Amino acid sequence: MPYLPQTEKAINSFSVSRKINDNGGMTRIFMPKYGIINERRHQLHEVIRLSGMNMIINDLYMPLIIKVASIPKERMQVYFIDNDEYFKRKDLLLDTNKRLLKDNDERMIFFTKGVIETVKKLNWAPDIIHLHGWFASLFPLYIRKLYADDPIFEKCKIISSIYSKTFDGNLSKNLIEKIQFDGIEDDLNSISSPDFISLNDLMIRFSDSVILSSENIENEIKNSIKKHSKDSLSFKDSTSDEKLMDFLLNNIN
Repeated sequence: MPYLPQTEKAINSFSVSRKINDNGGMTRIFMPKYGIINERRHQLHEVIRLSGMNMIINDLYMPLIIKVASIPKERMQVYFIDNDEYFKRKDLLLDTNKRLLKDNDERMIFFTKGVIETVKKLNWAPDIIHLHGWFASLFPLYIRKLYADDPIFEKCKIISSIYSKTFDGNLSKNLIEKIQFDGIEDDLNSISSPDFISLNDLMIRFSDSVILSSENIENEIKNSIKKHSKDSLSFKDSTSDEKLMDFLLNNIN
């Protein structure tokens, strides 16, 4: 919100950020610059000093463009990760027939690396990286493995908000190969057929804590939280400002 339709994830990612700001924190929000976002209406402008990097995705150089806007009446900046090849189209993650876009795997990698490299360029060390939904599922893996020695992320905690299932089917079976191209050699067999459950399992595995941000979460995902012994906040408690802020602060401490 207010850049995308009012889904549970879009509303929650805005409201949690606002709660943090209202309690004295400082947030920066990163999201893909999907083609449905009206740049003129929302007053997006390119940040030249942050743009111009090339992200290497499966041996291809893909230019990274960074745009920024401020949420009206809020002290929050939103950074948009843009690339014509991946995000110019009007579709978000599914096509008009509700099928996964064929290049979602590369879009995920580009978004992940684009955000991380932009945070590094800002020289801004976050206390918490709060992820929303399966499209962000590669972040914990990349931060803990590819960027493990980077001082910017040395002390940050990764909290992942999990949402109820939004798609059927699998992403490209070449996802592991494309991740390994970046030099990540961890055991990734769990995403050999990358579907909604396995991507969330990967995100949970490398996160510090988990928030159940939908009322109805699949049992397989709840079992993943137990399997990986992750501290979690229930959906009911996540709707309480006090309990949510305590959960976040406890992760910082």
